[in-house]
Amino acid sequence: MSAPTLAEPPVAAAKPPRPPRNRLRRGLSLLVLRDYLTLLVAVLVVLLPLVYLGFSSFKSPSDLASHQFTLFPDRWGTDNYTKALNELPFGRFFLNSTIVTVVGAGLKVVLAVMTAYGLVFCEFPGKKLIFWAILATLMVPPQVTVLPNYVLISGMGGSDTYWGLILPGLGTGFGTFLLRQAFMQLPLEVLEAAELDGAGHWRRLWHHVIPMAAPSIATVALVNVVYEWNDYLWPLVITNDPNMMTLARGITLLRNSDNLAATVGPIMAGTVMVLVPVLLVFAVLQRHIVNGFTQGGVKG
Repeated sequence: MSAPTLAEPPVAAAKPPRPPRNRLRRGLSLLVLRDYLTLLVAVLVVLLPLVYLGFSSFKSPSDLASHQFTLFPDRWGTDNYTKALNELPFGRFFLNSTIVTVVGAGLKVVLAVMTAYGLVFCEFPGKKLIFWAILATLMVPPQVTVLPNYVLISGMGGSDTYWGLILPGLGTGFGTFLLRQAFMQLPLEVLEAAELDGAGHWRRLWHHVIPMAAPSIATVALVNVVYEWNDYLWPLVITNDPNMMTLARGITLLRNSDNLAATVGPIMAGTVMVLVPVLLVFAVLQRHIVNGFTQGGVKG
């Protein structure tokens, strides 16, 4: 009788060799360098036109008419700003832009908040269909609706009026979508506790939902402020009276087809004056954009 043989222990699988630490560091460094270069190119693409615009607003007509590219003016001067301020009622344009921006952006935010709240916390027939219809508006370019809006608003007597400038743009599919996604991520326990305490929809909205979703609401407000302030196409169509023109629309009055070279400088100076206020607002509130988009991320 043969002695039993012992089973051989299983051979452990050989671990793959680790790459050298220096190679890992070199690979990470190349990835970081690539990301920084990509970010630098993107920043330059955005900033270079603005930098050129700012420096060109101080150039003389002869510098602007030169075919040789120069970033800095040969002789610095504020003649373009003086001419723009003297030839146009910038005070009136600024007032019109402020009214349209504050009222238009404010109403957009209020409507977006209420619509998003209803889509998240209220139950009614066709809620999903309404949400998909709101999303569909994001696929429609605003230029497509210019003609129908002009026919409707001008037929109602809205040409050269504040309500004619504000009314067509009150619907904001982007704001409603972003706030809906943000509201869906709010802690339901807080809202359920408020409901048990007898809080209705109005109280839950203003005392609980709005404070918790403040970053997203601030993002929607900032985006709408920038859009309303810089909007050019609709004011161009609906206004002909200089007393009702916004800043973006009023700058076009500086254009002189008989002497285009002499009007380029004042137009650039006027454009700088239009951009500076909204850039300051954006710089002060830009941190809310990151928080808002993070809070309003798509929830599965």
